[in-house]
Amino acid sequence: MTIRLNQYVKKRTGVGLGDSDSLQNMLSRSLGASTFGNFWRYWNPIWSYYLSLYVMRPLSKWLPQWLAILMTFAVSGALHDLAVTLIKWHLVFFFTPWFSVMGVAVLVTSKLRFNYAGFSWAIRATFNLAIIVACYLLTTLIDEVFVQAYR
Repeated sequence: MTIRLNQYVKKRTGVGLGDSDSLQNMLSRSLGASTFGNFWRYWNPIWSYYLSLYVMRPLSKWLPQWLAILMTFAVSGALHDLAVTLIKWHLVFFFTPWFSVMGVAVLVTSKLRFNYAGFSWAIRATFNLAIIVACYLLTTLIDEVFVQAYR
């Protein structure tokens, strides 16, 4: 049985779709999550709902869970690349690798059982933001290496 979007959003934010507290709750819950994987469970529930329904679930039927997670992050990044490409009217290919690196970070931190539940909200938020920034910096480094290699 598939959960409806409004139910999914309420489960993730504590309030229904369109509620004025929805953004605040999403930010508080995602940034204050006790693991990097949980950060993504709370981040942007509308987007997550559709990724889960149309990407993660179908892939999970055919692929190992870890690969389905990684592919879901890559698809999300590709859709972000497509959106920016359409806005800028030139090819952008940054979000796919960045989101893929974040997917790897989810898998690695999960495997290592990296959990910061015992810390204050501010420290948890710092951990989550630091992982995102580290993934961004790693992606820019990888991008630079590829640009230099193909010049």
